[in-house]
Amino acid sequence: MEDVPQHILPDSTRFIDRLRLFIRSRNLAYATEQTYVAWILNFIRFHKMKHPREMNELDIESFLNYLAVERHCSKSTQRTALNAIVFLFKRYMQREDLGDFSFINSGKKRQIPTVLTHEEALKVIGNLTGKYKFMAQLMYGTGLRISEVMRLRVKDIDFGMKQIIVRNGKGNKDRTTLLPNKLEEQLNEQITLVKILHKQDLDDGFGHVYLPNALERKDTNANVELKWQYLFPSGKIIKDPRSNMLRRHHLNKSILAKHVTKAVRKSGINKKASSHTFRHSFATQLLKNGNDIRTVQQLLGHSDVSTTEIYTHVIKQENASVKSPIDF
Repeated sequence: MEDVPQHILPDSTRFIDRLRLFIRSRNLAYATEQTYVAWILNFIRFHKMKHPREMNELDIESFLNYLAVERHCSKSTQRTALNAIVFLFKRYMQREDLGDFSFINSGKKRQIPTVLTHEEALKVIGNLTGKYKFMAQLMYGTGLRISEVMRLRVKDIDFGMKQIIVRNGKGNKDRTTLLPNKLEEQLNEQITLVKILHKQDLDDGFGHVYLPNALERKDTNANVELKWQYLFPSGKIIKDPRSNMLRRHHLNKSILAKHVTKAVRKSGINKKASSHTFRHSFATQLLKNGNDIRTVQQLLGHSDVSTTEIYTHVIKQENASVKSPIDF
């Protein structure tokens, strides 16, 4: 249950606990909390466990320079670290004594994403079986991230509107994406399997699913309703780290990631492909088929169209009319 916020005592005096509680009070996504805390811990460890209240601009700059010069981090990674540190000092600690930072910007540019052709994507999917094959089909057919597939609930599949609703995606935003016609029957079958399993859990005295805090307080019966159950439930009932209640969570994304990696290797495709490559391939195929970039941006949930534009570079390379001299 790595995506379930760990329980923290409200009166805890630990620095990181207080920081986590502050982040939650700002209603930031749990993924943001995990990212910020990880970078802040890296920052503190880099300075030999010195407390942030004893640090200044020079300490921040030295860490950011280290990321660029010694770690060779990408610009986006360095920017994420900077955002976490700025949040720590200026929002959490309310340090008004800090001025502008001067540091070396990472020179590592963003790489063009690895993309599978339609035939390659189908070949990889063909080397998967069962629920793992179905989840790969969903990633390729909808552009969902692996974590978004795992977090899907029964109610997120809207057959009437032919769309899939993504709740609390990256940036804590909701969006909708396509519901592929070819996957409707499998989705119905999967929901039927979830219904059978959920009934068995209820009969066994379980059946409570994890819900966000606010919803669990407002509707105490929601966590046993079928619509809130995960579309891809775990095979085990485990203890919720917040409430200590025994629940059935969703499958762990690392399991699917491993199966996809094996399928890529078995396919003989010599590309650095992973489960996330299906998302890249989804976007590229839509653009190749004439869909406008704004539509693709909305389906992917990108806040900035410039992020989506990277896929146009892939298409331009593929459609380049320039011939090699050896082909003359």
